[in-house]
Order: sequence, then structure tokens, then C-alpha cells
Amino acid sequence: MTPPFRLEPLNDKHDRASFACGQDALDRYFQTQVTQDFRRRVATCFVAIEQTTGRLAAFYTIAAASIPTPDLPIEISQRLPRYPSIPAVRIGRLAVDLRFRGRGLGGGLLADAVRRVLLAPLAVFALLVDAKDDDAVTFYKHHGFQPLTGHARTLFLPVATAEKTLL
Repeated sequence: MTPPFRLEPLNDKHDRASFACGQDALDRYFQTQVTQDFRRRVATCFVAIEQTTGRLAAFYTIAAASIPTPDLPIEISQRLPRYPSIPAVRIGRLAVDLRFRGRGLGGGLLADAVRRVLLAPLAVFALLVDAKDDDAVTFYKHHGFQPLTGHARTLFLPVATAEKTLL
């Protein structure tokens, strides 16, 4: 049986014009700016494509990042080396087209990001996200993310935890 979606890197053949997730800033970014970030090597974008129709259903971007060690909860930071910051991968943007909501794509995109981080030859301690609104905070918390100290909408998930909970 063929899975309903395939995940792949964004390319010029993907039709981004009709993508609509309901958040103007995310739609505008995906339709007009994401390729600039990709070309400048600021972020990499992956898309979910519906197998039967070829429609673009969702996307996420990832980029290198770091977390200031004092921003981590004390119970985590006390177990880490005393570096000023810890390596991370930022999921910069994640969105699902309104036509494809409720099909588990958001969680699938998170799992794909975790797989890519685990396969990368770089040391990464955590995934990092900046939630756009309270609904996004709820979504990420549902998947195990927790807020950085003093940053209610910037959340992180240790990669070791992500490997156990998202894969």
C-alpha cells in the first residue's frame, strides 16, 4: 500500500502558489521567500506531497541554531557541559495547508525533522521552535516540547527525547 504522502526537499517543480495554511505570514513566506532562504543556505525546506494528486500539502524549514545554556531549565542545564550555548536545529516554520488538516501531517513533519537530525553527521542537542500563537504552543507541547526559561513561545525538545517520542 502506498502511503498517502511523500516527504522531499522543496524544488522548483513544486507549485507553491495555491498553498494556504490560514496564517498570512506563513503563506507569504512559503509562496515568495523560502527559495531565497534556501539559495542563501539560511534554511532548508521539506515538503509533504499527496501521492495521488501531487498536491503540496505541508512544509517545514530547518536551520542551524543554538540555545543559550541559561535559557534551559536548570534540571537540564546542570547535566550539560558548561558551554555558553548548546547546538540545536531550529524548525523555523511548519505549516499544513487547510485542505489537509487533521491527517497527522504536523506530527509527521516533526518526525521527519527528527530523522533528518539523527542522520546528520553534526552534534545536535535539541530541536528548537518559535511558536506563532497559542495554538502552535499547544501543538508543540502535545509533541513533548517545553518552553525555554523566560520565553513562553520558544520551545525546545532534546533530540534524545524526540527520538523516543516522535519516531
